[in-house]
Amino acid sequence: MIVKPQLAKLGLFDAKVPRYTSYPTAPHFSNDVGSSLYSDWISGLKPGSEVSLYVHVPFCRRLCWFCACRTQGTQTDNPVIAYVDVLKAELDLLAERLPEGITLSRLHWGGGTPTLLNPDLMRDLAARILDVVPLGPNAEFSVEIDPNEIDEARLDALAEAGMNRASIGVQDFDDEIQKTIGRIQSYDVTRKAVDMIRARGISSLNADILYGLPHQTKLRMTESVQKLLSLSPDRVALYGYAHVPWMAKRQQLIPSDALPTPEERLDLFDTARRLFMWDDYAEIGIDHFATQDDGLTHALKAGRLKRNFQGYTDDQAEVLIGVGASSISRFPQGYAQNAPATSAHTKAIREGRFSTSRGHLFKGQDVLRARLIEALMCDFQINTAEVLGNHDITGPELQAMYQAANTAFDGLLWITEDGLFIPPEARPLTRMIARSFDAYDLSLAGHSSAI
Repeated sequence: MIVKPQLAKLGLFDAKVPRYTSYPTAPHFSNDVGSSLYSDWISGLKPGSEVSLYVHVPFCRRLCWFCACRTQGTQTDNPVIAYVDVLKAELDLLAERLPEGITLSRLHWGGGTPTLLNPDLMRDLAARILDVVPLGPNAEFSVEIDPNEIDEARLDALAEAGMNRASIGVQDFDDEIQKTIGRIQSYDVTRKAVDMIRARGISSLNADILYGLPHQTKLRMTESVQKLLSLSPDRVALYGYAHVPWMAKRQQLIPSDALPTPEERLDLFDTARRLFMWDDYAEIGIDHFATQDDGLTHALKAGRLKRNFQGYTDDQAEVLIGVGASSISRFPQGYAQNAPATSAHTKAIREGRFSTSRGHLFKGQDVLRARLIEALMCDFQINTAEVLGNHDITGPELQAMYQAANTAFDGLLWITEDGLFIPPEARPLTRMIARSFDAYDLSLAGHSSAI
C-alpha cells in the first residue's frame, strides 16, 4: 500500500496541477476563436441533435471570501434585470443560427447565484430558453441554489419551469469556519431549503462540500459530513479548497496560517471519503460520490462517465453551449469562451454579435490527449482498444506514452495488453498522472494543489 512518505517523494504535497475539467485547460485559450467562428460552429450543428446548455448568472448578494468564481455583488435587482435582458438577446442570436430540431439533454443555471432572480425573471428566462431549445425526452434541468437566497415563490417558479435537479453549496457547517471564509449558512437554513425543494417533487439533489478550509480538522469534517448525509443528497462533490489569492483577491481575507497542510488536506479528504463510502455511496472519479441508483453511478458502471466544466456528468451530448458572461462552450472543433466582463459581454450582444473573446481550436493530438486524460480522471484507466479504435495513434506509440508516465511515478502504474491502470492506493496522484499526458506548458498558469 502506498503511504504518505511515498506520496511525498512523488511530489503530491508540493505539486500544483489542473483539475482537468477541459483539455487543454482554459489558461491555454487564445484569441484564435472569435464570434464569427463560434457562430459557424452553432450553424453547423447536426439538425435534430441534442446539446447541453449552461447559463451563467454572475451576481451574488454577498461575495463569499473563499470563492474564486467570476462574480459581482449587487444589493438591487436593477443589474440583474438588465442582465436577463442580455441573456434573452443572446438566446435570440442562438435561435437565428441553430439548425432545426435541436433539443436539450441538460440545462444548468450556475453562477454566482441564479436564485437571485425573482420569480418573474426566472419564468421569463426559462420560457425563452425552452422556446429556443426545448428539453429532450430524458433531459435534466438543474439549478445552483443558495439556501440563503431562496423562498417558496422562487422554488415554485423553478419547479413550474421544469427544474428536476437542484444543487446546493454547503462548503462546511462549522460556525468558525463559516465566519473565516465569509459564508454564513446554518444547517437549519440548509435543511429548510432541502425540504422546500423536495416538497415540490424534486427528488434529485446535488451538494458541494469543501475540504482544506481554514480551521478544518478531522473532527469538524466528520461533523459536517454527517450533517450533510442527514439531508440524503443523491450526489456529492467533495472539492479541495483552492487557495489562489493572486487570482481571487477576496481570498486575501482568509488567513493562510489557518489553512491545513497538504498532508492534513489528504487526511481531511480521506475522512470524508470514508464516511460517504460507509453510507453506501459509490465513489465517482477523484472527488464525487453518488447513491447506487444515481445516473452517475450507472454511467460509471457502463463506462459512460464524462467530465466537463461542472465536474463529472452522465451527459452524452457532444456539444455544450455556454450562455452569459465568461461562459465556455465546447464543440467537436474546440472551445469558445464569452467575454469574461459583464460589460464587454453586454456590449457585444447589444451590437448583435456573440461576445466570444477567446477559445481553442483542436489541433495535433489535442483530442487524443483529452480522451486519455478524461479516461484517467473518470475511470482511473485507459482502455487501449478504445483509444486505438477512435484515434490516430499506433499501439507502440500509445505504449510509449504509458511507459513514460509509469517511469515518472516509479513504476506504480499497471500496464497490461488491455491498457494502463492506476491502482487504488495511487489514486491520490491521479491529477498528477493525468498531467503526464498533457502536452502544454503548465508554467503558463497557476494551478491549485494536487490534493
